[in-house]
Amino acid sequence: AASYTDSSDDETSPRDKQQKNSKGSSDFCVKNIKQAEFGRREIEIAEQEMPALMALRKRAQGEKPLAGAKIVGCTHITAQTAVLMETLGALGAQCRWAACNIYSTLNEVAAALAESGFPVFAWKGESEDDFWWCIDRCVNVEGWQPNMILDDGGDLTHWIYKKYPNMFKKIKGIVEESVTGVHRLYQLSKAGKLCVPAMNVNDSVTKQKFDNLYCCRESILDGLKRTTDMMFGGKQVVVCGYGEVGKGCCAALKAMGSIVYVTEIDPICALQACMDGFRLVKLNEVIRQVDIVITCTGNKNVVTREHLDRMKNSCIVCNMGHSNTEIDVASLRTPELTWERVRSQVDHVIWPDGKRIVLLAEGRLLNLSCSTVPTFVLSITATTQAITYLSVFSIQALALIELYNAPEGRYKQDVYLLPKKMDEYVASLHLPTFDAHLTELTDEQAKYLGLNKNGPFKPNYYR
Repeated sequence: AASYTDSSDDETSPRDKQQKNSKGSSDFCVKNIKQAEFGRREIEIAEQEMPALMALRKRAQGEKPLAGAKIVGCTHITAQTAVLMETLGALGAQCRWAACNIYSTLNEVAAALAESGFPVFAWKGESEDDFWWCIDRCVNVEGWQPNMILDDGGDLTHWIYKKYPNMFKKIKGIVEESVTGVHRLYQLSKAGKLCVPAMNVNDSVTKQKFDNLYCCRESILDGLKRTTDMMFGGKQVVVCGYGEVGKGCCAALKAMGSIVYVTEIDPICALQACMDGFRLVKLNEVIRQVDIVITCTGNKNVVTREHLDRMKNSCIVCNMGHSNTEIDVASLRTPELTWERVRSQVDHVIWPDGKRIVLLAEGRLLNLSCSTVPTFVLSITATTQAITYLSVFSIQALALIELYNAPEGRYKQDVYLLPKKMDEYVASLHLPTFDAHLTELTDEQAKYLGLNKNGPFKPNYYR
């Protein structure tokens, strides 16, 4: 029997379907609302691996600290995102959601959210036009004005700036969780065009280390295995970029016995790569010999048509950065090259002489397009996002001030990093899962270090 996620027998665009959930609502657009039961089971599994979000939900749902919040979100639509959305809903927020990647939506989870009453506009395999249509359906709705933005990549923020700039008069702030989106926000701020406060979640330590480093360390192997069934031992791999994502990918591949090369523009990251035992090269120096090329830079045209022309037969090419700009896929859509679909998210691109490369997810984010990511890690990231919205939480005499409940004037029209205390709080919520026991400073030790016994234990610049 076909899997419940198999849509091969139904090529009708969700935009052309008339669907309603069991309550009669049609304010959503998903692949198949009948898959909701399967999605609900996946969400229930995810809840078991997201202890901090569930603790936040239990602790604050009576107080409804997000009452009145109208959050429009654009992230990956997965079981883990569903736990975040339902937590925000339990705390009083109204949410409307679209996907930030055309391949990462889990159709059954989107159906479960729609069945629960969330206006969700997303399905796996959207076209570019579908992508922007879904974002517009989240934003442009009569009688509903968002007052908070949760973005992953900056596309939602960009769309509102472009199409509905007047909405920013009522928006209290933006929360952004990706390198790409944060870069866009800093560009807006530098140009004097950022008209609301923005919170940079990406550069919080719990996001950088757990989502970018540890998550990618596990999910890079999962994505490559599911798509290619390859063996890693002895393979030559070049990883472009040695930031947190690159570090995670390199560590995983090295542990599996691969020979790993690194390209990097930053001398500090480059030195780290050398000290970690990786050979630092320029891409041109190894492009003819490597078996796998992985981009992790957040930049554009890292792998150009010239590189692609010089790759050896059956080289695997993929991207672990947020955007689809790192590999020049557009240059491959020319008459002399033949595209051959192997399986979902796997293409052969064949040259006239018979040489072929294996392109994964058409150059989009590998792990969320072709596999899944560890739920526990996303619990950390999602909790960081959630706390960014929630004030009234305090831990050990220090209030967590955030955008939604912040007094007018506290946050200017700029990009802010999350306080170290919040990072420590998110981490502490996850320690009970490991039966971990924190050591406490004595009064004498705290005085000697010049710290509060309850933290924060590191300065905000510490990474």
